[in-house]
Amino acid sequence: MMLAPFAAAAAAAGLLLHPASSQVGRTESAGCGKSGLVCRTVTVPLDRSGAVAGSVALHVDVLRNAGGPSRGVIFLVAGGPGQGSAEAFGLGNPEYATFFRLMFPGWTLVAYDDRGTGKSGPLECPALDVPDESDLSADQAASVVAGCADSIGPARDFYATADQVEDLDAVRQAVGADRIAIYGVSYGTKLALAYASAFPDRVQRLLLDSVVPVDRPDAFLTDELQAMPATLAHFCQTSSCRAVTPDYASDVIATANGLASAPIANAKAHLGAAEFLGLVFATDLQPGLAAALPAAVRAADDGDTGPLLRLDALASTDDAGSSAAISSALYLATTCHDGSFPWQPGASLADRDASLQAALAGTSGLLGPFGTWATDLGTAAGCLGWPTPVAGAGTDPHPLPNVPVLALSGGLDLRAPTRWGASVVGQFPQGHLLVVPGVGHSVLTMDPSGCSQRAVLHWMFGATPPKSCPAAKPFLPTVPAYPSHAPVRLDARGTRLLAEQTLEDAEAIWLLTAGSANAHLSAPGLGGGVLHARDESFVLQRYGVTPGLTLSGTVRLARDRAPMEFSGELTIGGTAAKHERVELKLNTLQP
Repeated sequence: MMLAPFAAAAAAAGLLLHPASSQVGRTESAGCGKSGLVCRTVTVPLDRSGAVAGSVALHVDVLRNAGGPSRGVIFLVAGGPGQGSAEAFGLGNPEYATFFRLMFPGWTLVAYDDRGTGKSGPLECPALDVPDESDLSADQAASVVAGCADSIGPARDFYATADQVEDLDAVRQAVGADRIAIYGVSYGTKLALAYASAFPDRVQRLLLDSVVPVDRPDAFLTDELQAMPATLAHFCQTSSCRAVTPDYASDVIATANGLASAPIANAKAHLGAAEFLGLVFATDLQPGLAAALPAAVRAADDGDTGPLLRLDALASTDDAGSSAAISSALYLATTCHDGSFPWQPGASLADRDASLQAALAGTSGLLGPFGTWATDLGTAAGCLGWPTPVAGAGTDPHPLPNVPVLALSGGLDLRAPTRWGASVVGQFPQGHLLVVPGVGHSVLTMDPSGCSQRAVLHWMFGATPPKSCPAAKPFLPTVPAYPSHAPVRLDARGTRLLAEQTLEDAEAIWLLTAGSANAHLSAPGLGGGVLHARDESFVLQRYGVTPGLTLSGTVRLARDRAPMEFSGELTIGGTAAKHERVELKLNTLQP
């Protein structure tokens, strides 16, 4: 059962064929949060057909135009499904509010937590909180999912994308907007497209970041798996990466398929092929992980699995710490209701499994260089135990509106291939696609070059955006290959070289944790010692990548743009090293 690695991008199609209910309640309180933010509660029916009683109170954040003529209202829609938009965009944070006001000048900003997320009646499933889901068999995982559905009860049938679309229109009514622009990210693009199909006359323009079409992803992630080798090749264009692995894509493929037959397992850890591929998917949102993974894969190929297991443990800890931001229960409730799966609605678990196995037999050639094990990351495997009948996506009869559309695609996006954005843009006469090399998922907020931000700002004022951007520089260089054996004695040059390698590893590990729910996480060094992460600095205590050399001291972030720069004071120690105190000035160690 693999939910977390793909949750930010995966969603099944949901379509709306009926107008929104007029049963909308609202309250308003001024001064909520900071930056002039106003909070509202928009109450919507749980079941708009009226068959099941109940309602959902949607938490809505509204940040009014700061001044000057109003250009309209733009909704900020986050991904998942399972990520609350008010929580994700944080308009009460002055820094975030300033960024989005700069991106959308003259617009009133609206972000609300979708039903089942954030402050809008969040769905919770204690049954999903298993210590290590990789230890579960397929039947056990299906049982866990079934337990989640049982704990939610009949309400689980009313969290489909179609319900979310009607909620969006209810919030539109509540804020008094005749037409709205929508900025959607990942699953938020699918929701935006579904809304545009259902309410074409209510849409002013669409900004689609990391596009997921309404009929994607499929149950087995065939598009993503086919596109992965070419995308991985783009991850390793720098000289620092090529020095570690001349063919990163081949190394990843070989490691993944090798783990399918021989998982890494010991008393403390387990890493199978699907879990490893989930780690690879995560690199398009985690620049620290992207910097560290090539060296870890290289080490595993050479028989040292320690670096790979450490990254898996740190990524898993980060997922657990950020579980409040992504509701796995809501992800299941939406995806498993909307999706098109190889089994019949209402089929028993045994019949579903038989249908799934039969469908898998027909996937030969559709999964890129991977075996059928890779489909464990897909929605079919995740939804196997969900009891809600699944009707499939169907076809929406409403035409899409002829409005300005800009789609953003990251050249390193493993979850939303560029061809998805191209296919969607082709449906809009005023559509434009902007490809940003060197950036992964969620382009607008992850692009360090500023190119996509400038393009969006110009497009918002009616200019034609460019078709591509220059390749964005990585935040960090790729971590050098780890030493294959511990040094006995190092001269001055060897000491300085290994100290620099150790520092680059520490910087990547810090970036993997900084800014997350686990920003104060402590991480072990491969050769001993510990790294204590802080928001804009980290402390090393006898930290090493191999026995024989350690670093101790404090390192501070001096430049937060790409490429990042660091400063600090460090002591080099260890049995094989030349002991000395050194100063780190803008990434250069000096005596």
